[in-house]
Amino acid sequence: MPAKRFRLSSPYLPVLAVVAGIGAFSAMDAAIKGASIATGVFTALLLRNVFGTLLTVPLWLAAGRPRPSRAVLVVHVQRSVIVSAMAVLFFYGLVRIPMAEGIALSFIAPIVALFFASLILGETIRPQAILASLLGIAGMLVIGAGRFGAGAYSDETVKGTAAILCSAMFYALNLVFQRKQALLAGPVEIALFQNLIVALIFLCFSPVFLVWPNAASLRMILLGAGLATAALLFLSWGYARAEAQVLVPVEYTGFLWAALFGWLFFGESVEPATLAGAALIVLGCWIATQKRQSGTLV
Repeated sequence: MPAKRFRLSSPYLPVLAVVAGIGAFSAMDAAIKGASIATGVFTALLLRNVFGTLLTVPLWLAAGRPRPSRAVLVVHVQRSVIVSAMAVLFFYGLVRIPMAEGIALSFIAPIVALFFASLILGETIRPQAILASLLGIAGMLVIGAGRFGAGAYSDETVKGTAAILCSAMFYALNLVFQRKQALLAGPVEIALFQNLIVALIFLCFSPVFLVWPNAASLRMILLGAGLATAALLFLSWGYARAEAQVLVPVEYTGFLWAALFGWLFFGESVEPATLAGAALIVLGCWIATQKRQSGTLV
């Protein structure tokens, strides 16, 4: 019996693209957190998007200079405003609490996004999507129980935690607009215009908040820009080919990436609770990729 060919129409390819995108964003988080500690959140985010714009212009030219219609440009602006608020709150929180804890707190976003997808995109929430998200949340709780004890929280930690939770609400909206945007524009167009519009938003506030970084911080920000651009391309491609409720449980793999980067770069050990939680998260992602009875996911 001949082996099955892994086709470009496979329902698993959008999921793999989103996993790669989340991994790139997680690596970017580490780079931008380091730069934010040295130069401040505003400077790191402004320059990341300026560099991201410069990196995507050649891709945009090679793609034939795709230009959005007025209606599509409105969607680009809407998502860029959401991303700007989300990013400021997230990195404000991330410089005050551990990276893994920040990622764990942000996992409330995908389950909220399921309901935003129903309200904004008119998607029907299927039982398997809800089950997948619940398994992801259960996995996050298992990991959190093993990783975080009931320690004392400083004022800065409380501020950081509150900022991450507020950022998660914007992240949930971002996930839904990501799907809407991906249906209207290609990955290169999305990457260019999001970087450009977010950079323009931050430039409006640069006279007040900009602090010029040193060479080491500039290198970290440039690395973060490259990773963010790659992530946008992966995520835009994936979200154009599968429903938001299928892909949002994959967001939970962000904790796995954080654990991997912690082990590789900081020597953090992986506890049994982390492995148990990871198993639940992977199971949830697998359920989300299963075919409907009436057809495929794409």
